Amino acid sequence: MPDGTRIRCFAPVADPATARVLILGSMPGAASLGANQYYAHPRNQFWSIMGTLVGAHPALPYAERLAVLTRAGLALWDVLASCERLGSLDSAIDLRSAQANDFVVFLQRHAGIQRVLFNGALAETCFRRDVMPYVRPLDMLRLPSTSPAHAGLSATDKLQVWRASLQPSQVVAV
Repeated sequence: MPDGTRIRCFAPVADPATARVLILGSMPGAASLGANQYYAHPRNQFWSIMGTLVGAHPALPYAERLAVLTRAGLALWDVLASCERLGSLDSAIDLRSAQANDFVVFLQRHAGIQRVLFNGALAETCFRRDVMPYVRPLDMLRLPSTSPAHAGLSATDKLQVWRASLQPSQVVAV
């Protein structure tokens, strides 16, 4: 993506009746934007982790994966509504250009959400800076990014951390 191009996130994936846990990324990467799907990069571990934890396996059609997530009480979105970024890495986001999504309205419509899981550090940083002062208290936890750029943990270690964050009382395995 050329410098100065404003990119926009996807609509949230959430069922107001069932959502208990909100998983937030920062902004979809180039592969995801190109495919119009959350976590579309083939080496991103999000769908393999969700497949193991709630049955949203990467082999399922995208719409079915999203349906499995919502039935499990999970919601999916990004902290940023739009920003300027060159490439796919969070480190390439021009934070001066970043605009957060409207979480006040979202959380009013999804009142059952009590926990927010951040898929990486920038999502947490932007949420705490741009959103947290305006929303109700939430249980928040930063998890290791599922991005292929985050190679500090093995896939097994990431899975263990993600599993621990999704306590049985908050998520229903399908």
